[in-house]
Amino acid sequence: MASFNLTSITSALSDLDQHGVKWVGKASKWGTEAEAKDLIDAINACKDMRFLNLEGNTLGVEAAKGIGRALEKHPELKHALWKDLFTGRMKEEIPIALKALGQGMITAGAQLTVLDCSDNALGPNGMVGLVDLLKSTTCYTLEQLKLNNCGLGIQGGSMLAEALLEGYNASKKVGKPLALKVFIAGRNRLENTGAKALSETFATIGTLEQIEMPQNGIYHVGITALSQAFKQNKNLRILNLNDNTIGPKGAAALSVALQELLDLRELNFGDCLLKTKGATLIGEALHEAHSALEVMDFGFNEIGPDGGFALVNAAANKNKLRSLVLNGNQFGEECCEQLMELMQDYERVGVLGLDEDAGDVEEEEEEEDEDEESEEEDEEGSDEEEEDDETVDQEDEEEEDTDEREEDDAEEALLARLKERSIKTNGTGNDSALDVSTVSIDLDATLPNT
Repeated sequence: MASFNLTSITSALSDLDQHGVKWVGKASKWGTEAEAKDLIDAINACKDMRFLNLEGNTLGVEAAKGIGRALEKHPELKHALWKDLFTGRMKEEIPIALKALGQGMITAGAQLTVLDCSDNALGPNGMVGLVDLLKSTTCYTLEQLKLNNCGLGIQGGSMLAEALLEGYNASKKVGKPLALKVFIAGRNRLENTGAKALSETFATIGTLEQIEMPQNGIYHVGITALSQAFKQNKNLRILNLNDNTIGPKGAAALSVALQELLDLRELNFGDCLLKTKGATLIGEALHEAHSALEVMDFGFNEIGPDGGFALVNAAANKNKLRSLVLNGNQFGEECCEQLMELMQDYERVGVLGLDEDAGDVEEEEEEEDEDEESEEEDEEGSDEEEEDDETVDQEDEEEEDTDEREEDDAEEALLARLKERSIKTNGTGNDSALDVSTVSIDLDATLPNT
């Protein structure tokens, strides 16, 4: 039997000013309850354990059950910080261990505000271990949910969305609806189906301030669904969709949503294949308002000069802007110089992230590239249907047709306003926020193919 280790307990309780147990990066291997005795003793010794940070260790089933029993004595627990906790464990162990930890908190009557299970290879199987917790009273008070790099997949993402929605509905019945503020789920292969499932949850909750879903294989169908949900979260401050395929169609939907998200601080659409059309739409949507923006990332999007000018002109009235990233696009040397000069005119020196050799102008190939993109998206949608073994009925098809018509109408309206502003500016020469004397935007070239 393991002996009582006062040194280990003291180390685990070293962060007493924050009231919790911190056992981080020790590479401890807790397989049995006896192997986790030092940690369990530290949990039992902590009189006011508001956080439990176990990042960077590896937890087995029997040890988790012992820790879960210790958690039953801590109703004051608020932060469950369990990043990188199952290295080397069999996938069958993870859901059982998570259920044991969750049940301990449920039994205690804890009310979590932060749950972080990032960097664990959960997959759909591991998500099973979190469902009961997310639906329970313990998570009615949840403000931050972090599941970054968990490999949830379409199935796991759908399970997550359903659990959160059920928890919200249950919490609403008792008069304290779930008011989630932060949702982080990058690198999870959610794809369109997972994104659409989560969009319903986001729209229902309506209190989100930070949404980060980079690198999830989401195409314009999923982006459009998410855009509708974003509009229901008026306090959104941070939006990160980096490394998904937004494309011009997704940008059209986002540009409509952005007009209602006036508290945005950070916007990351880097590496999203926006192209010139998408960048122009986003630039128009951000042109007049959004004065609180501090970070804008549109790098590596195959954007041509017209899109670049639209985005730079959108920065004219943003006094808090710290970073505008346009690296890795297709401006050409002359355009890069003009963009830099514009930023100087707007007194935004040091804000623009732009390589002078940002690529050759390839506007003439853009239409062909977008046709190829459309074909790739159609193939992606076909693959998802095969993987999920789902069929799309006539009602769903009609709904998608309606959504596409609404996107087209919104896009045409935005471009009409851009054209009107350009005409007005050419007549007066006084609109510094959209200096068309510096660049002429070819609106016909930016209109989407119909």
